[in-house]
Parts: sequence; structure tokens; C-alpha cells
Amino acid sequence: MLQSKIAGHYSQAYDTQLHGIVIRVLEMCSLVKKQLDDALSAFIDGDRELAQRVVDTDRRVNTYEVDIDEHCIDILVRRQPAASDLRLVLTILKIINDIERIGDLAESIARHVLQESGERPNSAQINDIEEMGTRTRIMLRQALESFEKMDAADALDVLQQDKAIDNDYARILRHSLTYMLEDTRQIGRSMEIIWVARALERVGDHARNICQYSIFLSKGYNVTHSSDDEMKNIISGND
Repeated sequence: MLQSKIAGHYSQAYDTQLHGIVIRVLEMCSLVKKQLDDALSAFIDGDRELAQRVVDTDRRVNTYEVDIDEHCIDILVRRQPAASDLRLVLTILKIINDIERIGDLAESIARHVLQESGERPNSAQINDIEEMGTRTRIMLRQALESFEKMDAADALDVLQQDKAIDNDYARILRHSLTYMLEDTRQIGRSMEIIWVARALERVGDHARNICQYSIFLSKGYNVTHSSDDEMKNIISGND
């Protein structure tokens, strides 16, 4: 991870300080990725011990966010970076917010496990969440890799995966509504599944944001409100 492209992106004038911040960001990304992995495993297996560890991890994630934010503000105020250094600091300030929110969503999934008091969701519902969770975890991992590598083309490919996650959410919502209509005893369990699926859908949205920040870092364009075709033109140099 220390040899990643982003770790050598900044100028020598900021080498030591920015290097430390970048490493902290990458550590935070790794921690939250594991937090989401563990939260999904805890939910699928009904593992309360693992769920509690996920909840306990959230404080570490918050500490990373505050520490990184303070160091970035210090650089902006005292050193007034320009060009690519400024773009890197601004990107970091944006990305840590999305990473922290993913951590919050993982914590919330884990808390559902800790709050379960009745019968667990059935195997079909668990399978739906497992399938969506796998897709979401892959998207997040690849989004973080595109950020670390500063690879705009990879980032564009990854952010387009969000549509499949949205489709997963819509499918789970339909299935859950059917369960509830057929048997009112399914309402509690189905609502739980809907909430977890919604959390995963939001993780996909945050992963998409991370990809957009990677494009900004690499190409210097704010693509937050750009269409996929517009982003393709920016990345290919046809802007």
C-alpha cells in the first residue's frame, strides 16, 4: 500500500506531511472495508460477537476521520498548497466523509444483529442479502483501489456497477413486500431485510462518490453532476 501511485502524487515540498495523511486515509479505507465485511458476515450468520466487534470499531473510524480532517485543514491554512497538492487535500477531505458514512452503515447493520429477539429472516431472504452484499463489497473494494491507483478509467468502470446494486435493492424490496402481503407475521423480518438492503444501496452510492473523487484527483475535473458519457469524454481527453 505504501508504494501506491497516490503515495507519490504530491510534490517534494509536502512530502512528509502529505505522505502521513495519505497513509492514514488508506488505513481508514482498509478498516472500513473490513468493518463492512464483518457486518455482513455477522448478519448472514447471526453472529452477535462479531456484530459487537463491528460496533466497537466505529470509534476508531471516527478518530481517523477527525485526525485526517484536522491535518488537512492545517495544511490548507498554514501551507496554502497549489495545483495537484491542493487537489489531493480537497479529495481527501471529501473521501473521508464517505468512508466514515460507510462505517456508520456497517455499524447499523451490525446493530440489527444485536437487536434481534425473534425468528431470523428465512434462507431466501438471507441469500438475497448475501448476493447484494457480495456485489456491494466488490464495488467498494474496487472503488478504493481506483482511488489508491489514481486510475480514472477504472473508477468509471466501477461506478457503473452501482446500477446493479440499485437493481438488487429494488428486487429485495419487491420480494419483501410480497412476503408481508402474504403473511403479516413476516412484516418484522421483511422490514429488517429492507433496511439492510437499503444500507447496502447507500454503500454503493458512497462507493460511486469515491470513484468520482478519483476522477477529480486524476483529471482535475469535478464530475459530481456529470453523466457517464460526459465522464467518458473527460477521461478519454475529448472534453
